[in-house]
Amino acid sequence: MDVGIVMPCSAITPPELIAETAKAIEERGFASIWAPEHVIFFEKYQSKYPYADHGKLLGFDHGMMEPWTTLSFVAANTRRVRLGSSVCLVPQRNPVYTAKQIADVDFLSGGRVDFGVGAGWLKEEFDALQIPFERRGARTNDYIRVIQALWTMEKPSYRGEFYTLPECTQSPKPLQDPHPPIFFGGESKAALRRVARLGQGWMGASMMPEDMPAKLSQLDEALALEGRSRADIKVYTLPNQAPKAELFPQYADLGVEQVIHLIPMKNIDDVRQRLDTIAKMAFG
Repeated sequence: MDVGIVMPCSAITPPELIAETAKAIEERGFASIWAPEHVIFFEKYQSKYPYADHGKLLGFDHGMMEPWTTLSFVAANTRRVRLGSSVCLVPQRNPVYTAKQIADVDFLSGGRVDFGVGAGWLKEEFDALQIPFERRGARTNDYIRVIQALWTMEKPSYRGEFYTLPECTQSPKPLQDPHPPIFFGGESKAALRRVARLGQGWMGASMMPEDMPAKLSQLDEALALEGRSRADIKVYTLPNQAPKAELFPQYADLGVEQVIHLIPMKNIDDVRQRLDTIAKMAFG
């Protein structure tokens, strides 16, 4: 089983620390580096963060860097490690620009992108962007099809409920064939159906090993309805707690192919120590 690392880059994360952290992650044999996304935050909001009992997303008082900009910088400072979004808030974005950004990062990195997708939870952010919060899941599905068309067709076009793309061209295409793997986050039945219909992977968040069998069973049912099976996708998880040595083999026994942990980025010595601790837990 592989292990990935989320890098929470913000206004107080110097470029040198980002570069050194990325190199340290790669040097220790971790499989991937992930970047989260929120373009704005609020001191007060009514929306409930779904992955914490208190309903708040903590630890981002200084914002987040845009994920594809960050991952392009990370790509220039690494050679092997894969580069993913955890997650890219697709319904908040123009899909043509999103396709372009990701294709370019895949091209520049030598084909190392994993496209993690979320439908979003922070209504206030949607409101500020003047994008309807309602039916964001359906909008996500539509936008993903636009992105896939741009990545895989020489003269892409698309007509859907939320977006119409006239016949056009967009280059360069992603290096990965047919395109970077798409991982959907979310644990709802709708999210699992999205994985089954459109995805190459599922990113379950904040799930302990004992919680996963029921969700994996639901995922298997959704896949079967699409004529697919677990063999057709990858299962990743992002636990919302500190790494614990005993949990890594439990996730592996469930068929999880990658566990992804977030680390604070205070200074490079602290980062290296945290990475060494996780590596010892995961790899022995």
